[in-house]
Amino acid sequence: MGVPNALAVYSFDGLLVFGLLFICTCAYLKKVPRLNKWLLSEKKGVWGVFYKAAVIGTRLHVPVALSCLVTGVYVLFIK
Repeated sequence: MGVPNALAVYSFDGLLVFGLLFICTCAYLKKVPRLNKWLLSEKKGVWGVFYKAAVIGTRLHVPVALSCLVTGVYVLFIK
């Protein structure tokens, strides 16, 4: 039997997709001035995760984009 949708986030595929979407979203929010000041101002603690994901997304934008494409092809056509 297949994995229920509620448990799909605990699979490796689900974690990979979640991580990539989180990094891409934070990198996008870093470009929005109001949200950048509100969400990405803290560099430590729990809120620092958003800042660190935004830094990863902006500095490694080519590998992140390629990972998104490969993951998208895998999820749509192979899985």
